[in-house]
Amino acid sequence: MWCYRGGSISTEPRINDRIRVPEVRLVGPSGEQVGIVPLAKALELAQEYDLDLVEVAASARPPVCKLMDYGKFKYESAMKAREARKNQAHTVIKEMKLRPKIDPHDYDTKKGHVVRFLKQGDKVKITIMFRGREQSRPELGYRLLQRLASDVEDLGFIESNPKQDGRNMIMVLGPHKKKTEAMAEAREAQAARKAERQGVAHTDDEAPSEDAAVEVDDTTEVASAEATEAAADEAPADEANAEA
Repeated sequence: MWCYRGGSISTEPRINDRIRVPEVRLVGPSGEQVGIVPLAKALELAQEYDLDLVEVAASARPPVCKLMDYGKFKYESAMKAREARKNQAHTVIKEMKLRPKIDPHDYDTKKGHVVRFLKQGDKVKITIMFRGREQSRPELGYRLLQRLASDVEDLGFIESNPKQDGRNMIMVLGPHKKKTEAMAEAREAQAARKAERQGVAHTDDEAPSEDAAVEVDDTTEVASAEATEAAADEAPADEANAEA
């Protein structure tokens, strides 16, 4: 009877001496088909090329192995996976709740949030909440949803038309821009702001301040005054020598 005793199951391929089959279908370093060779011959070729023998298709008969630099392969695979996760667009649905008789100021605030969500590439679920006698006036909620959709039509579109759901009326707005495009634009804007801040800081460092200019002028004036006083002191001594 088989029993699992814990521990993680390795998903990495078998390489070099960990391969336990009599023969393999070998693929060369450049992808060329070498053919079916004994395992010992494949390991010998791996040592000759200073590469690893990697089992890439264990379920094949015989298993398919390739000559490659396994360390480099793992590094490149990790970098590709990281880049894919970085650019992966996750579908996010934001929700905004309104009342049929919403105050104009509150409406502008809620609309601002919807605009921000759509600019980020997110979908927005708009929910109109009815209470008491408001449930007998669904047209109020419908008109409010249509008004909101019209106000943000340059950023989003009606993905799901208004529909009654118990005491609520729901509509879903979808963004015109994809999530990946919104993320790319946000990164470009952030980089531009950073470059602008660095440029301003560099200009400020190079420009001489007014205080420094004043200090230079003051130093020049002091030096001129000292030279004048020295000349005045020397003048009487020269006159006395002339009379003698």
